[in-house]
Amino acid sequence: MRFAAVLNQEGGTLRTIDLSAFTDRMRQTLEAAGHSIDIDIVAGKDIVATLDRIASKHSVDIVLAGGGDGTISAAAARLMGRKKALAILPAGTMNLFARGLGIPQTLDAAVKSLADGEVIAVDMATANNKPFVHQFSIGMHARMVQLRQTMEFGSRLGKMRASVKAAWAAINNPSAMKVTLTIGESEIVTRTTGIGITNNLFGEGHLPYADNPAGGVLGIYVTVARRRGELLRVLFDMARGKWRDSEHVEIHQADRAVLKVHSAAKKFRAVMDGELVRLDPETTIEIHPGALNVLVPARAVQAKAA
Repeated sequence: MRFAAVLNQEGGTLRTIDLSAFTDRMRQTLEAAGHSIDIDIVAGKDIVATLDRIASKHSVDIVLAGGGDGTISAAAARLMGRKKALAILPAGTMNLFARGLGIPQTLDAAVKSLADGEVIAVDMATANNKPFVHQFSIGMHARMVQLRQTMEFGSRLGKMRASVKAAWAAINNPSAMKVTLTIGESEIVTRTTGIGITNNLFGEGHLPYADNPAGGVLGIYVTVARRRGELLRVLFDMARGKWRDSEHVEIHQADRAVLKVHSAAKKFRAVMDGELVRLDPETTIEIHPGALNVLVPARAVQAKAA
């Protein structure tokens, strides 16, 4: 297969390694498996333009995106509904979408696993027609990301520490918003400190990612916690993957949901695949089954089939 790699030199793990040596190893691994590859190493500000250029090339079979959640989400958005497949080099902090696809979390192991990988179709979701691969969320998560952006960190570990500090600050000063959530024929009116709508339901017993990335449903998680102790418990349950055990989270599923914010929407932001975005007064979230072709390790395909 013909690979074109786009690597964000400012993304997570990639900014801490010898990129020249790593790309040499990546080329050798893929060429030894009979593939060809072109590699672009670009600054974060040039990622979108480079992905647009690469995705439009007829000669490319696989677009290999390396970086954090924002880079992977941007690549997936450009490949949604197209024959070309996305390969993921997990270089972010949590790499949750990559984990759901069974991709190893170290760079060299990921490349090796993709060298003999298989292409499968998985789902994508949209929020007001804007694609995402992992999660759209409002409330406490968005507040945490806003706070984290004011902090300085230069490494993956530093970002994790900043996330903990930001989460603690958000918990100590929670703000609830009044929303209407329409799921099928049901309408829920509530005040909530957070709602997460995910591309397929999260699995249990691990970090928040989907065990089945082709399940065909949105996971809808509504936080009913208000007090600091309750919010701490929600975070603890989330870290352990104990969603269904949490008395402070309501879980729904659907193929479409409409979220209306009655609080002053301009005061709030949303997070989509880790990036802060404007929160519209009304957002329609939909699942798009099989909309994205991805290259995954062969063993991941075998595990799903077992």
